[in-house]
Amino acid sequence: MKKNMGKTDRILRVIIALILATLYFTDLITGTIGIVLLVIAGVMFLTSLIGYCPPYSLLSIDTCKGKEHKE
Repeated sequence: MKKNMGKTDRILRVIIALILATLYFTDLITGTIGIVLLVIAGVMFLTSLIGYCPPYSLLSIDTCKGKEHKE
């Protein structure tokens, strides 16, 4: 699997995922919307860890530069 996410993209995803998780666990967002946002946060966090985003591949988006590009 080829990485298609750059460092900045990955950092932003982690920050957004942490914000969404914090909002859920502090009960600022509850119910079905809270659960959906928590799942989205989990997916964002996982894709940032592995550096690969499947929708990016489908849309031919690549934010990875130079040496970060590994298979």
